[in-house]
Amino acid sequence: MVKSKIGILLRTSKYKREFIQKELGITANTLSNWSTGKTYPTIDKAYELAKLLDVNITDLYQWGNQEK
Repeated sequence: MVKSKIGILLRTSKYKREFIQKELGITANTLSNWSTGKTYPTIDKAYELAKLLDVNITDLYQWGNQEK
């Protein structure tokens, strides 16, 4: 099972949500859905987000029952 860690990463990011939305060309609703795990970014948007947040793409998610 995959769980989104995007919300946690956004809360600790140096960037405001509005800046991230503009950089990625997405809506506030889309970013909110990614944050809660309601939807997931496409692979290209996930790479862009990871690069912007200065993390590995795998850091955007929690895999299985791991606690990270």
